[in-house]
Amino acid sequence: MKIEDEILSSKFEDNYHKALINISYTHSWLSNLLRGNFEKYNLTSQQFNVLRILRGQSPKPATINMIKERMLDKMSDASRIVDRLVQKELVSRCTNNNDRRAVDIRITTKGLELLSKMDVEIKTSDLLRHNLTEEEASTLSDLLDKFRG
Repeated sequence: MKIEDEILSSKFEDNYHKALINISYTHSWLSNLLRGNFEKYNLTSQQFNVLRILRGQSPKPATINMIKERMLDKMSDASRIVDRLVQKELVSRCTNNNDRRAVDIRITTKGLELLSKMDVEIKTSDLLRHNLTEEEASTLSDLLDKFRG
């Protein structure tokens, strides 16, 4: 559906303005779509992102700074997110053997099992496949890269 129909307005300063509104609207639309999947597992999108980062890093430990660098939402408080995941027993924290000031963070077996279950249920490609070809998805990704500079 066209952005004009979604927001019931066609008053844009120019196509740049229209594109920014469309990107912002699409971000909210996608976040809402995914939120329902995360809520089934009592997770936020930021917690899911941290779990995916830790799974990619596994079996090596991660630090809070490394997690912050890799997070999609750079404004997230990674320390608090990790604390919540520790409470849920999805990640563990322990002092680094080489540097007592550093903390190692690892995904637990329970965290890995949860992500495996979610992988089966939430196919990211299915979110786009219904409306875009694989070539269009590639073009969209390239355009978004170009947009960010």
